[in-house]
This record gives sequence, C-alpha cells and structure tokens, in this order.
Amino acid sequence: MIIRAKAPLRISFAGGGTDVPPYPQEQGGVVLCSTINKYAYASIVPGDRGIAVHSLDYDLTVKYHSEEDYVYDGKLDLVKAALRIMKVGERGAEVYLHSDAPPGSGLGSSSTVVVALVGAIKHWLQRPMTAYEVAETAYRIERVELGVAGGMQDQYAAAFGGFNFIEFLADAVVVNPLRVRNDVVNELQYNLLLCYTGGIRLSANIIEDQVKNFRGGRKESVEALSELKEIAYQMKNALLLARLDDFGSLLHAGWENKKKLSSHITNPHIDELYEVARREGALGGKLLGAGGGGYLLLYCPYTRKHVVAEALSKAGGQVVDWNFEFSGLQSWESQGGVIGGSINSTAV
Repeated sequence: MIIRAKAPLRISFAGGGTDVPPYPQEQGGVVLCSTINKYAYASIVPGDRGIAVHSLDYDLTVKYHSEEDYVYDGKLDLVKAALRIMKVGERGAEVYLHSDAPPGSGLGSSSTVVVALVGAIKHWLQRPMTAYEVAETAYRIERVELGVAGGMQDQYAAAFGGFNFIEFLADAVVVNPLRVRNDVVNELQYNLLLCYTGGIRLSANIIEDQVKNFRGGRKESVEALSELKEIAYQMKNALLLARLDDFGSLLHAGWENKKKLSSHITNPHIDELYEVARREGALGGKLLGAGGGGYLLLYCPYTRKHVVAEALSKAGGQVVDWNFEFSGLQSWESQGGVIGGSINSTAV
C-alpha cells in the first residue's frame, strides 16, 4: 500500500507581509490569495522499522533508525520535525517528497511540502485532523520547531485551497472562503500572466530584514504594511464585485508598497521585467512570495497579454502555464498503480 497526499501551491494577491509575526499579533493582518494547479506531493510506503526519506527534487536520501536520529543538521530538517511533531515513533516507512516548484520561488512551496507531508502522515496513522489543525501543525513544524522565519498564509492556503481572505488575529487565524463567480474566475485567469524571473531566493533572510524594520519602527515599512492591509480589503471587494481592471491596478499599488518593506525585495532584473510589462500594457503586478526572485504575477488587458508575454520572454523572463485550483489538501491510497480506499481530504 502507498499513501499519497498532495497540496496546492498558492499565489498571493494582497496583504503578504502582514501575516509575518509580530505584525499580526500587534496590528492584525489580512491576506487575499488563491491556490493554483501546481502541487507539493508526499508519498509514504509503510515498512517494518526505520524511516528513509527521498527528496525526488534534490535526488537526496536520508535514513533514520529511531527518533534519536532526528537531528536538525540542514538535511531535510522539515521532514525530521514533521516526524517528531506528528509522533510517528518507531514505525517504519519510505517517504518520497516532490514539488512542482523549488523553494524560494514565491509560491509557498516549502510550507506546502510540509502540509502535504502532514496530510500523508495523518492518513497513514488514521488521525482525524481539520484543515485548521493541519495548517496549525505545519506552521508549528516550520516556524516554531525549526525557527524558520516566514509568514502564516502558506500553510492555511495549502490546507484549505481555493480563493480565501485570511485574517491573522492576535490569538487566532480565520479563513474566509470567497464565493467568486465562475465568469469572474475565468476572466481573471484569462487576464493574469505568470512569469518566472529566473532566480530563487532565501526568503527567511528577506523576512528577517522586514521584521527588523517593523520592530525598529522604520516609518516607511510600518506605513507600507498598513497600506498593504488596506489594499487587501480593496482587492477583495474588487474581486467580488467583478471590477477586475481595478483589481489589476491595485496589484500595482501593492507592489509599490511591498518594495518599501525591505531593500532586498527587488533587484535590477526584476525591475526591468516589471517595467517592460507595464510599458507593454500590464495594469499591475507583483513579485510573489517574500521577494528577491521567483515568479512575477501580472494583470494584463486581454488585448495586450500576448504582447506582454512576448516582451517578457525577450527580456529574459519565462512565461508559464497555470490555472486556479479550488481543492486544498487531498490524500488517498494506491496499490502500485491500482487505486484503493480513495479518500478525498479536501475538507480534512
């Protein structure tokens, strides 16, 4: 028997940065985001004793014989932390991990891998967990147990799936699923363009700089976070009211404020790609994730989208195909190519 789980990666439209502690605990944060049809996968083949973890993306295998081997040494630490927090104990298994996007791409891939792994483990051990509990556990593994700097949105986006307006309060997280009309979703998809900038970054370093600026009371950063929060509310309203050109323009306003959070968020290559897109007709856009590299999301009038795409390709960008995904974490069982005991864990 093989147990599999997959969780969708996400694109964040607005509010990113307001989900990074301590801002949400002190001011309250909000994020508008959606999941897309790119995924992180985890597979578990139960065995007798010992855990062997295979990262298919990095062609890396690490073996553990007992919990004493779970030493955080920079090699698949997220997996070791997940095994410890989920209390796998002395059970044995082969674990396989894979993601459609590398860490540092801005699509929340590291956190989504943890969500997929938690989903696979809970299915394996038959532990009932809600989507909130899965997201909270994944957050604890990455941000608390390992101390990796970062926000709170990725885990909840991956666990729930779809379009969500997520509120980060002092002592709680509230996920508000948005009922966006099908025609609006289709039109938004038709007008959005996703471009890989050709580089990845260490998001934790950028986030640490952002947190330092907020804690230090840097006026420009503090005001930008307030603006980003307000823009998230405006974008949610524009989406629900089908004012998509306003949505595109608000992307630009958000990007201008995001750049004020840290001097490491953008670079000359990213600025050039964005300027090319705007010059060719894009109403707005933003770099996904913490910044520094990864994917650029752009909103283009349909008459200009193909022109923008061609110009970006000539400038060194890579336009990629994608679509929205409305399901969150899912897990199922397979018998070596034969499906058995399928369980759709969208509602977890």
